[in-house]
Amino acid sequence: MRLKDIQDIFHKELDAIYGKNEVDSFFYIVTDEYLGLQRLAFSLQPDFTVTKEEEQSLFEALSKLKLEQPIQYILGKTEFYGLPFKVNEHTLIPRPETEELVDWIVTESSKNNESLNILDIGTGSGCIAISLSKSAKNAQVFALDVSKDALIIAEENSKVNEVDVQFINADILNEERWNSVFKGLNFDIIVSNPPYVRHLEKAEIKKNVLDYEPSLALFVEDDDALMFYRAITNFSKEYLKSDGRLFFEINQYLGNEMVELLENNGFKAVQLKKDIFGNDRMIRAVKSTE
Repeated sequence: MRLKDIQDIFHKELDAIYGKNEVDSFFYIVTDEYLGLQRLAFSLQPDFTVTKEEEQSLFEALSKLKLEQPIQYILGKTEFYGLPFKVNEHTLIPRPETEELVDWIVTESSKNNESLNILDIGTGSGCIAISLSKSAKNAQVFALDVSKDALIIAEENSKVNEVDVQFINADILNEERWNSVFKGLNFDIIVSNPPYVRHLEKAEIKKNVLDYEPSLALFVEDDDALMFYRAITNFSKEYLKSDGRLFFEINQYLGNEMVELLENNGFKAVQLKKDIFGNDRMIRAVKSTE
C-alpha cells in the first residue's frame, strides 16, 4: 500500500479529533518510528510503499490515536530535557513546564561546584532526578515514589541515560516511616512535582490525560489540595540542610497559598516563578539557618 494513501486515511479518521496539523505531526512521528522514514524523505518519494507488517504497525497506531491515547504511550517513549525516557501508563508524560523547573535548579546549582545531595519526591519516570544527575556531575541523586511500577520504568531510564540514581519505594505521606527510610541522610536540594490537580479542575484536562495518565500522580481532593506540599514541606524542615533549597512544581491557581505555606513554616527567600505560558508554576524556598 502506498504510504500517501495511509496518510490520507490518517486525516480522514483523525482530523475531526486533532486537526490537520497535529495529525500530520503524528503521522510523521510514527513513520519515522516504524519505518525509519523522515518527513523530507517521504516528500521526495510520493509513491513510497510499505510492507504488510509496516502497514499493520501504522494502522495499530491509528486505532490507538482514535481512542485519544497519547502518542508517547503508543511509542513507549518521549524526550525530556534533551534526554530519552521510556514511559507507560504507570508514569506521567513529562511536560515542558517541568523542564523549566529542572533548568531553574541546574542554573542555580551551576554557580558553585560543591557536591550536592538531591532528593526528587514523586519521581514517576525519573525525568527530574535523571536530568539533574546528568546535568550536575557532582550530585548524588535520590528519587522516591510510592508506585513500584513507576520505579521499574525509572530504573530503566537511569540505565538508558547512564546515570546512578538511588531509587526509594516509599510514601512521603507516611511520616512514621521517614526515619527508617531516610535515617542518616540530609539534602542540599529537595524537589517535587507532586499531584496537584483538584477534581474541580477536571473539566480543564484533556481526554488523553484523564483517560490514560495515572490519576494517582495527578489528582488531589478539592478540600485538601496542598496535602503533598504540606507533607514535603514538613519533611524538608527535618531532612533539608540549613540554607538548603526546596523546589516545587505547583498548581497555577494556588501560588499565593504556596507562598504562605512556605513562609509560615519558616522558609525564606520564597520565589514564585511563571512558566512559558505565563502561569504561576514553580516555587523555590530556602531553609532558614538553624
